[in-house]
Amino acid sequence: MKYPCLEVDLKKIEENTRFIVDKCNEKGIKAFVVSKVYCAYKEIAGASLKGGAYGIADSRIQNLEKVKEFDCPKLLLRIPMKSEVEDVVRLADISLNSEIETIILLDEEARKQGKVHKIILMIDLGDLREGVWFQSIDTIVEDILKLENIKLHGIGTNLTCYGGVMPDDENLGRLLEIKNEIEDKHNITLETVSGGNSSSLYKVLNDTMPEGINMLRIGEAIVLGRETAYGDLIEGMHEDAFVLKGEIVELKKKPSVPIGTIGMDAFGNKPTFEDRGEILRAIVAFGRQDVNPDGIEPLDENIDILGASSDHLLMDVTNSLKELRVGDILEFKVDYGALLNVSTSEYVNKVFK
Repeated sequence: MKYPCLEVDLKKIEENTRFIVDKCNEKGIKAFVVSKVYCAYKEIAGASLKGGAYGIADSRIQNLEKVKEFDCPKLLLRIPMKSEVEDVVRLADISLNSEIETIILLDEEARKQGKVHKIILMIDLGDLREGVWFQSIDTIVEDILKLENIKLHGIGTNLTCYGGVMPDDENLGRLLEIKNEIEDKHNITLETVSGGNSSSLYKVLNDTMPEGINMLRIGEAIVLGRETAYGDLIEGMHEDAFVLKGEIVELKKKPSVPIGTIGMDAFGNKPTFEDRGEILRAIVAFGRQDVNPDGIEPLDENIDILGASSDHLLMDVTNSLKELRVGDILEFKVDYGALLNVSTSEYVNKVFK
């Protein structure tokens, strides 16, 4: 085994996906699995498809390239760049959009490729990330409907990711009102109303999701077993499908406070230290280049993370119940940001079991 490594339990990913899919299916909601946090590794995305996910959603077109072999709908989450429209049409069945100039380019490219490209028009309901503002909706819908190789598949929204605005009956209800207004005015049927991400899941779980929301884009809930509106673990799901493992390269008793005048560290910060006396300090061979140390937690609750440089994780292992040696492996659970870090790092080996 090469370390550091991210160990992924594919069975737990499959079971987490099945749990979410079953809950969503009861409400008539299609669940797309969001693969961006683990860089769309095929093994993990495949486990979610085995668990019943309707399709794969990702913000990076490069990740959709990785999963193009899977026979399922592919959804591009990030608003397309003009420079990538050829790949968007080639690799994504559906994309989220808010700019008519880009949609026109997608139409032209879809014509070249002999396709009809589906789009979900994003509506900004107050979180102030992507989406059309209320007074502009009619104009952009009229322009979209003039295009021959673009199908207005539906409308959607994104909540909590930037402004922290919670999905609730008012804003999701407004999304459904907008859907009805578009259908009535233009005599069309919108197939999809995409009501958000894992932060909307709590409304599915407590049976308060407004009827008519029929698609969710689910990432964190599947990989870490928690909804993201309140950060609560979901009973019946696994929170430990991903485990980060690192090898001890140094183990010595040393003071807990550096000796000398304290200046800036390698990242421009002036560190502070708690005087714990002499402690047993371990260095694990990964650092900030691989993961934000604030996003990981040792599985051994008696071990404390002291800090990290680019390449080294410094730990107080004085109270570890296990007698540690150089070469031993320490295990960590990861939060969403840390999972994103280690998945992206080419220096962290990925192991699937």
